[in-house]
Order: sequence, then structure tokens, then C-alpha cells
Amino acid sequence: MRLLHIIPTLDSHGAEKQLTLLATGLPRDRFDVHVCALTRGGPYEKTLSDQGIPVTVIGKRWKVDPAAYRRLKKNVAKLQPDIVHTWLFAANAYGRSAALAAGVKRLVAAERCVDRWKSWHELAIDRYLARRTNRMAVNSTAVRDFYIAHGLSPAKFVVIPNAAPPAAPTTITRAELLAELGLPPGAKLIGAVNRLWPQKRVKELIWAADQLKCVRDDVHLLIIGDGPLRSALERYRRLTEIEDRVHFLGARSDVPRWLPHFDVLWLASGYEGQSNAIMEAMAAGVPVVATDIPGNRDLVVPGETGFLTRLNNRSDFARLTLPILEDRQLAERLGAAGRARMLREFSVAAMVERYAALYGELH
Repeated sequence: MRLLHIIPTLDSHGAEKQLTLLATGLPRDRFDVHVCALTRGGPYEKTLSDQGIPVTVIGKRWKVDPAAYRRLKKNVAKLQPDIVHTWLFAANAYGRSAALAAGVKRLVAAERCVDRWKSWHELAIDRYLARRTNRMAVNSTAVRDFYIAHGLSPAKFVVIPNAAPPAAPTTITRAELLAELGLPPGAKLIGAVNRLWPQKRVKELIWAADQLKCVRDDVHLLIIGDGPLRSALERYRRLTEIEDRVHFLGARSDVPRWLPHFDVLWLASGYEGQSNAIMEAMAAGVPVVATDIPGNRDLVVPGETGFLTRLNNRSDFARLTLPILEDRQLAERLGAAGRARMLREFSVAAMVERYAALYGELH
């Protein structure tokens, strides 16, 4: 079965990682997998190519780019896939339109987040194309419910959760990591791994770190990621006078070697699909404190793998994190339960098999 995945980029973000896990995990004796990046490649392009998966970059430059659409349609027509699977809004719009124009009969579209940013005309495009799409593949019930509420047919949806591979052994000791960061021995590390966008509400985490500073003098918040709010957040950190405890580390490719040494992972998002950061932390045995929103509820079991905070109550982050920092047995129990949950319910093999069954059903 020839399968073409179309996605906007192959940058180091959540949807791109899940596509790569899926594309490289599908059995080669059953699937001939191809990937098309609509706008540009990225780090995952090499991963795919190294696994023998052909990657094409279309080079879309503008929001409305007729030339890129024509190149995409030509690529689809030349490849003649049995199924086209598109990911995220731009690829869902361009990819499904091009596939239909090229005569592809079977379409799967992936929505990965509760996309509150979408305007009325973008949701209208979603509704129109959904009528000509065989299945809408989403990673959580929260995403499904959001799109059903905006007029898409419930019968179209299939929920296939994200996957988290087992954490690789870290190549650095905790002492080496603290030295690398210029932090004192014995420092407690809270990680926040996300893009610096309004949705992620990182300002709330800086405020919570300031609260923890009032009761402990060894807690450091590591903010890993970049985005348009970075300068504003750095200014807020300066005004809060907590530059000695909150560290902006930018986008990094070596997070997996740091992650097992985090004492807690924080996520303050106002909405999510299914957070890769939470899943990777749990796979590494790190307790999680995150906002009590639908996507996070699919992952974090309160009191078992971490805690969920009330949305818009930022003091919860400090209040719920303090016992984890002060009780090593609690931290170890939460971390072990999180790791077991990822292995049991969110394995790569299970995700791949669910998609393989979906493709088989359509074919």
C-alpha cells in the first residue's frame, strides 16, 4: 500500500515527531511510505531519509501560494498513492485539495490540537474538506470534541493517542548537568519544555517559581523552547526579580539527556491536543504538574503520575510541586507510575498498529 504523508514542515515539534515515529514504524512489507513537507524540511527530514523514506519539500512561500499548490498536485499525481494522510491546517487544506484534484480516493486528515486560534473561514475550509475525507485522525477526545462542536461529523473521527518511546539512558550525570548549567550542587530542577506562545501561559510558571522561592532556596525553573513571547517573558522575569532562579535556555536538541534529571515537569497550557512534553517526561520517570484541561487529563492521573492544577489558579503549581520536592519517596512513586503508564498505554508499537489497521480498513 503506497502511503503519502503531507505536513507543513519537519521541524522539531510534536506533530512532526509523531509523523516520524509512525512513518518509520510502519512495516515495510505492507506499506510503501513517502513524506512531503509543504513549506520546508527540518531535523526530522534526516531521520526519515536515514530510514529510507523518500522526502519531498514543496517550498510553499506564501499563505496563498498557487505555484506551490501546482507543484504539490504534480507530486501527488506522479506518486499515485493509495492513501494521502495530511497533518495540521496548511497541509490539511493544500494536501487534501491537491489529492482530490489528482484523483486520490482515500484521505485521512490529522488534527492535533484544540485549535482555538482558527478563524471562521479556516473552520469553514475544515468543514468543506471533511465532507470529502474518509477519516479524521485525532490524538485525543478533546480534539475530537472541539471539531465536532464546530460542525464536523462525529462519524468521521478516530482517536489514536500519541506515542512516547521509552526514554533512552541519559549520557550525562546530574552533577555534570548542574555544572553545565552553572547551578549549585543539590539544586532542584523544574523543566518547562514548550514553545513560548500565548497558549502555553509560561508567565504563570515564572510567577509560581517566585512563590517557591519564598519557601525554598534551591529551586530552578528551566524554560526550554523559543517563540515570539520570549522577550516579554524575559522582561517579566526581570521585573519579578527572579533572574537567579528562572533560566531561558532556548530551543535545544539535547533535551532527552537532561530530562531524566528533572525533579518535576510543568505545563501551564490553556488548551492542548496531547502534549509530547508530558509524555516524554512521564516516559523518563519525571512527575508532572500540569493544567487540568482535557488533553492533559488523558495523560496525568492525579496523585498517581503527578498532579493537575486548576486553570487560572497559578498558585497551584507551587502548592502541588512542593510535596514532590520534599518527599523523595513520593517523587519516585509518581515517576515510576508515569513510566509504566507510558509503556502500557502509549507505546509506539500500539500507535503504529492502530494506524495500520485504519489504513487497512480504508484500502
